[in-house]
Amino acid sequence: MDQTSQPDALPERKRTAAFSVHIFTALGAGIALLAMLEAVREHWASMFGWLGVALVIDGIDGPLARKLDVVRLQPNWSGEVLDLVVDFVTYVFVPAYAITASGMLLPLAAPILGIGIVVSSALYFADRRMKSDDNHFRGFPALWNAAAFYLFLLHLPPVISTLVVAILIALTFAPFHVLHPLRVVRLRWLTLGLLAAWTLLAMYTVANDFMVGASVTFALCAIAAYIVGSDTVIRRMRAFRE
Repeated sequence: MDQTSQPDALPERKRTAAFSVHIFTALGAGIALLAMLEAVREHWASMFGWLGVALVIDGIDGPLARKLDVVRLQPNWSGEVLDLVVDFVTYVFVPAYAITASGMLLPLAAPILGIGIVVSSALYFADRRMKSDDNHFRGFPALWNAAAFYLFLLHLPPVISTLVVAILIALTFAPFHVLHPLRVVRLRWLTLGLLAAWTLLAMYTVANDFMVGASVTFALCAIAAYIVGSDTVIRRMRAFRE
């Protein structure tokens, strides 16, 4: 073996490992295609199953990128841009199709609101102010996969579902904060515990094709209320004390 090539071998392996993280992130786009195929067939539970796999990839690739020093070792590839592209198809585009094509909305309003979902979300993803200094999301954070999940879970009348979707679109740029369940430091122990419980309950719900009891539905809605409203409640309590 040529001894002079040894010093370059380790950096090359590191660059290869770093690029593999980008491939792993991009795999989320492939998962989105599988979810879309299930959505077209109206296999909604299977669609959410694939979107759940995409969530797992999204939760793992960031820590992997930081551990393998991807930014330094692969400077020609933007992990941030890649992540936004994949997030848009998994968090927005596929769920938007499910919301508009599933019959949950009023027929005349469905395509209009579907366009509203993807346009408002595209603008939100491009907004450099989408996160506050303490890592909260500003406004409704285009989590249309979660919104679709709850619409399927609650089976609301089309009029109410239509109104809910319209309100969420309007709230995309509203001046309130939504908890980022992984990055906000305050009450992280509680948030992570509730997130774990939500994950198990969501898996159970999808496995049972959304045919679950009132207790599971209530628990999922309560956790969602905590994620969406906890920061607003805490801020108002602080303002009241002052």
